[in-house]
Amino acid sequence: MAKRSLYHRLRANAQVRFGLFLLGLLLMLTGIVIGPLPGPGFVILFPLGLMLCLQNSAWAKRRYVAFKRRHPRYGAWTDRVMRRMSAARRRARQRIESALDDD
Repeated sequence: MAKRSLYHRLRANAQVRFGLFLLGLLLMLTGIVIGPLPGPGFVILFPLGLMLCLQNSAWAKRRYVAFKRRHPRYGAWTDRVMRRMSAARRRARQRIESALDDD
C-alpha cells in the first residue's frame, strides 16, 4: 500500500483545512486590495485564494456552484483562470459537439 504524502495527511486534519480556507480568504482579500495597482497581482492572488477555499470548504463549493449557475459566463472565466481540468474537458467536449453539428 502506498504511503500518503505529508500534504494529504495534513489535509485530513480539520484545523489544517480551516487554516487553509482562511489563508485562501486572505489571499482573495489581498488580491482585491492590490487589484487597482499596476501589475498582475489580482489575477494571481485571487484565483490562488479561490482554489484554496474551494479545496477546503464544502460551503465555498456550494456557493461557487450557485454562482456558476447564476452567471455561467463568469463561471467559465473563473474556471479558465484557475485552470480547472473539468473546465478544459467541458470546452473540448463543446468543440467536438460543435464540429459534429457543423457537418
